[in-house]
Amino acid sequence: MIDISDEQFADLIDEAFDTLPKEHRKAIKNVALIYADEPTPKQREELRLQCNQTLFGLYEGVPLTRRGGHTNFAPDKITLFKNPMLSSVSTVSELREQVRHTLWHEVAHYFGLDHDQIHKLES
Repeated sequence: MIDISDEQFADLIDEAFDTLPKEHRKAIKNVALIYADEPTPKQREELRLQCNQTLFGLYEGVPLTRRGGHTNFAPDKITLFKNPMLSSVSTVSELREQVRHTLWHEVAHYFGLDHDQIHKLES
């Protein structure tokens, strides 16, 4: 497992965000983009994750497609989980790609895509 500082990880997230298409970056409103070492016990419970399952990222909020034009929602949150990603890669280059892919995946949820739609786009 590689080791990087929280500041370096945050920089990778910023870099990944900058790789998103400009029109998508501009359309993202009222979303907190944060990182944590691990998912919380509550997050793991809500997702029904088993002890052998890991999580790289999580979108929490109301997808744009479900808002029906309403704007009175609490801020959405995208969390990227540092330690699971670090455990899955061998190099900073691999980590950079994992961060980019995970952020893209969670932003896709913000725009209303489900896992099947995301996997089709990735193919």
